[in-house]
Amino acid sequence: MRRKDREITDFNEIIEIIKKCDVCRIAMNDGDFPYMVPLNFGLDIQDGQAYLYFHAALEGKKLDLLKKDNRVTFEMDCGHNFILYEERMSCTMGYESVIGHGTVEFLPEEEKLDGLKILMRHYHAEDFKFNTKPVKVTTVMRMTILDMTGKRRNNIH
Repeated sequence: MRRKDREITDFNEIIEIIKKCDVCRIAMNDGDFPYMVPLNFGLDIQDGQAYLYFHAALEGKKLDLLKKDNRVTFEMDCGHNFILYEERMSCTMGYESVIGHGTVEFLPEEEKLDGLKILMRHYHAEDFKFNTKPVKVTTVMRMTILDMTGKRRNNIH
């Protein structure tokens, strides 16, 4: 990372950024060019290991690519704010972001509902009942995060 002064390596601080984000973009191997999609996600931490949960239909390009190569790069960002330096007539953007790598696995039928509950908790603080009929026609995936780093720019100077 070029700007080491903005780098965040503390696990807990990175997790706090992830909790603020509402979209995770994952890039998959698709030959000549990566294939990237924005996804809703849920975060779970077990014994110091972070996992991200995603859902999808039962078929599609994303699933085909992940079945061929389950290695992904992910990115999420939040806290965007315009920073204006009137005295020097310039501007920049404030932000927080996380970039990392992981491997994705497809959850078996008996674990899909738990994965969806983790995903739903990211967007709704309390557990709530939701229709479980669509679960059988939903793919639920879990990414094991292999490495990640955070970055922040929120200072004004």
